[in-house]
Amino acid sequence: MDQLPLFQSSQAPFTVSEVNAHIRDLMEADEVLQDLWVHGEISNLSRPKSGHLYFSIKDGNATLRVVMWRNSTARLIYQPQDGDQIEAHGNISVYEVGGQYQLYADQIRPAGLGSLFLEFQKLKEKLEKEGLFDQERKRAIPSLPKVIGVVTSPSGAALRDILNTIRRRYPLVEVIVSPATVQGESAPKEIISAINQLNQYTKPDLIILARGGGSIEDLWAFNDEAVAHAIADSDAPLISGVGHETDFTIADFVSDLRAPTPTAAAELATPNRGDILANLGELQEILYRTVSDFIQEARWGWKEIANRLLRQSPENRLLSDRQRLDELLSRGALVLGHNINLQKTKLAGIQQQLIALSPQNVLTRGFAMVTDQDGGIIKSKTQVKKGEEIDIRLSDGNLNAEVK
Repeated sequence: MDQLPLFQSSQAPFTVSEVNAHIRDLMEADEVLQDLWVHGEISNLSRPKSGHLYFSIKDGNATLRVVMWRNSTARLIYQPQDGDQIEAHGNISVYEVGGQYQLYADQIRPAGLGSLFLEFQKLKEKLEKEGLFDQERKRAIPSLPKVIGVVTSPSGAALRDILNTIRRRYPLVEVIVSPATVQGESAPKEIISAINQLNQYTKPDLIILARGGGSIEDLWAFNDEAVAHAIADSDAPLISGVGHETDFTIADFVSDLRAPTPTAAAELATPNRGDILANLGELQEILYRTVSDFIQEARWGWKEIANRLLRQSPENRLLSDRQRLDELLSRGALVLGHNINLQKTKLAGIQQQLIALSPQNVLTRGFAMVTDQDGGIIKSKTQVKKGEEIDIRLSDGNLNAEVK
């Protein structure tokens, strides 16, 4: 029998992409691989800025790559770390670009605590549907509280951290501690009672609910449904500072503000004394500039008013009128002098005319003026009689005559 040449086949070869896509389809068609929990130890954990999680889970013989997208990591209560034994839920598929199958996880929980996490998730979903986590119902934290209530264990380190932080940042505030057990079976009732007593008797501006870190069992009192309702019903806004930064409880979701630690809760509850002093300094400078500007503007305004009054002053008007009077008097004197000179000229002309017409001047030209004894001028011979005496006035004297 003749052998076929090496590699000879009637079927066209697959591309790598086609092979990977085919394997992906096979895996996604497997019901077991699409809904499973996998137990193992975390290694090579990566938290990029995108918010996704990339890591591997391994046992003594094998390793499985795991991807958790940001929308799932945002709901995480437990924050995984390298070396943690966990249980991860999700589905198996293929990352075609790298030719690698991996678990796409939507839940992660510490190994051995599955029942607690299921209970936690169940309560969280219930309260979320009731609206206890809604941002609309959360109240603003007062910026300058006068009284702060603290619900925590009186012997725990959390209380010392809170008091030290408040004393350092804002020593003016009054702190009222309402003690409560924060761990164990009696803790939920004591926490509820402590919150209610503060609201009923002290009426603080805000309340800090706090305890230090611990395991999920240690923090379980803060996952109690009744505690959640007590937080939601609190008259004063409430800041939760339970556990460490990676710990989340139901109390964190219900509270008006979540702090990663008790110390951070005290920092969020109080203003910084240094910031207040700096703000006061800035306000003082602004006030100084404002007052200075106001005074300067007032001075300019007063000066303008003074100038206007000075311009409207009767004294100025009197001085102006006096000057005007002087000008009028000077002008009147000039006009009067001019008129006088004009009249003098006219009079001189008239005088010359009179002089020209004066009888004396006529007499000098050889004429004589004849008058009777009474001084009447004789203009006609009919005015005299024979033998009547008459006077004849010549230019150089008078003659007495008798009419013949």
